[in-house]
Amino acid sequence: MDRRSEIRDFLTTRRARITPDQAGLTLSPLAGARRVPGLRREEVARLAGVSVPYYTRLERGDARGATDAVLDAIAGALQLDDAERAHLFDLVRAANATAAARTPRHPARRALRPELWNMLEAMTGVPAYIRNGRLDLLAGNALARALFAPVFDSPARPVNSARFTFLDPAAPEFYPDWDAVADQNVATLRAEVGRNPHDKALSDLIGELSTRGDTFDRRWARHEVRRHRAGAKRITHPLVGDMTFNYETMQLTADESLYLIICGVAPGSRDAEALNLLASWSASSATPAPESS
Repeated sequence: MDRRSEIRDFLTTRRARITPDQAGLTLSPLAGARRVPGLRREEVARLAGVSVPYYTRLERGDARGATDAVLDAIAGALQLDDAERAHLFDLVRAANATAAARTPRHPARRALRPELWNMLEAMTGVPAYIRNGRLDLLAGNALARALFAPVFDSPARPVNSARFTFLDPAAPEFYPDWDAVADQNVATLRAEVGRNPHDKALSDLIGELSTRGDTFDRRWARHEVRRHRAGAKRITHPLVGDMTFNYETMQLTADESLYLIICGVAPGSRDAEALNLLASWSASSATPAPESS
């Protein structure tokens, strides 16, 4: 990943989406037609309280000397949300890292700790699984493997949510809201690139997705980043049909590169009935060994 280009493209796309009205700027009626979408560089600089040459240099990818205070001011001027602000800081940190520091932020673990695997298997009443930042599904309990059977059964390895979404022909049928799921996956990978820019497996995954048509590339070029920590998701399961469930994502304190996702449904609902059917169907399934990370 080219760090300078990442900073340039991220700041440019954020600047282009904000109108002067949204930024609270009053334009002169004699100003004439604007040649750029969104704000001009000098307008961002004025809102952030920095010089135009300084902001121009930063937007071109030269982040030398960028302090937290300056980045906070620019984030405010561009109306970045928490995820976008964190992404900007990550990009600048990566751009200014020394050669010795250019290693994956979270070293790859050969396998999940047995304690995590045992914890998943003990959670018999809800689907629960563990993923890493690049969306590899490293392990799931029996109910999660039943709920996400098309994902876990997809032939590509390692099991990966983005790889399934973009490359498996079963994905559009499994996800009725495929476009929203695709956007979410790309935004998650974008954020991970900022946090862990020297992860070769992540770069390889993005390269793989980019070579299979422009569906992924169009989304990647938007530079959207989001924290999808909770929400609702719809699926059309091959055994029980349409289902809607809620999910909560929790970062594991002892393994900061890993996330525990727990799914739930409303008690007494049709979705609960469907989940109970899946639980019965999966009760006799053998427990596979966890995926390596």
